[in-house]
Amino acid sequence: MKTVSDALGEHLCSDTTLAELVKITRADGVVKAFTTFDRDLTVDGVVYVADGSLSTEQLPSSSALKSKDFTVVGIIDSECISEADLKNGAYDHALIDVYVCNWADVSQGSLLLRHGWMGEILYMEGKYVAQLRGLCDNLKRRVGDVFTPECRFDLGDGKCSVDVEAMAVSGYVTSVTDNAVFEDYNCAQVDAYFDYGKIVWSSGANQGLSMEVKSWSGDYKQFTLWLPMPNAVEINDAYKVYPGCDKRFSVCCSKFNNAANFGGFPHLPGLAKILQYPDSH
Repeated sequence: MKTVSDALGEHLCSDTTLAELVKITRADGVVKAFTTFDRDLTVDGVVYVADGSLSTEQLPSSSALKSKDFTVVGIIDSECISEADLKNGAYDHALIDVYVCNWADVSQGSLLLRHGWMGEILYMEGKYVAQLRGLCDNLKRRVGDVFTPECRFDLGDGKCSVDVEAMAVSGYVTSVTDNAVFEDYNCAQVDAYFDYGKIVWSSGANQGLSMEVKSWSGDYKQFTLWLPMPNAVEINDAYKVYPGCDKRFSVCCSKFNNAANFGGFPHLPGLAKILQYPDSH
C-alpha cells in the first residue's frame, strides 16, 4: 500500500505543480538523483539534480508481468554519471525509485510510484542501454532445485566446499593481443585448467574488476575472456585467477576430488529414455 501525506494527497487531486523524481542507488551505496523540474529539488534530504537528462517518457510502466528493455539514455548520459563508471559496471543492478512531489512545496514529501532496478548496461549504437526491471520480475525467478546431470552448485560455495582460494594463481600479463586475449608466459597450469573460472585484476586500469575466463591454453600460455575488459589490458598488469568447473561429474572427481559433494545426478536418464515404451515384439 502506498502512503502519502495529507497535504500531498490533496495536492495530487489538482495535479498542477508536480515534478517527477528518480533516485538511483548503486550497489556501493552511491546515490544519484534527478528531477524533471527545471531546477534542483531537495526532497527528504536527497538533492535531485535538474540537468535536463530526465523526461517522464523514459520510465514507462506496464501492467504486464514481464520485464522490458528501455533506453534510459536521458538518465545515464547525464553529466553526473561518468562513462568510466558505466563501463566498469558501477550501475549494473542499481536500485531505481521513482517518486512524484509538489515542487512548489517539497515539505509535503513525495509519493513512491515505482521501485525496481537496472539490468546490465550495454553500449549499443553509440548509446547506453539498460533494462529496467520491476518487482514483477521476481515472479519469474526459479524457486527450488532442479534435477540435472550437471552440478547445481557454484564452485567454492558452501554446498560445493572446494577451497578455490587455495587453488588461485597470481601472475602478470606478459603479452597482450586485445582486451579479451592476453598471455602470461610464466603461468605453468595445464591446458583448460582455468576454463570457466574467474580472473580478478589487482593492478592496472582494470584494478578491482573481474571477468569470466572462456579458455586457457597451457601450450600458448594464453587467456581468452568471455567479454573484453572495459579498460586497456597492458603488460605487467597483475591478476589473480581462479580455476573453473564445467559442472560435470568427471571433472568434479578428477580435478577437485570432490565427488562426495557433487550437486548433480550424473546417472539421471534423459528425456528420450523416460519416453521409451515397449514395442510389439
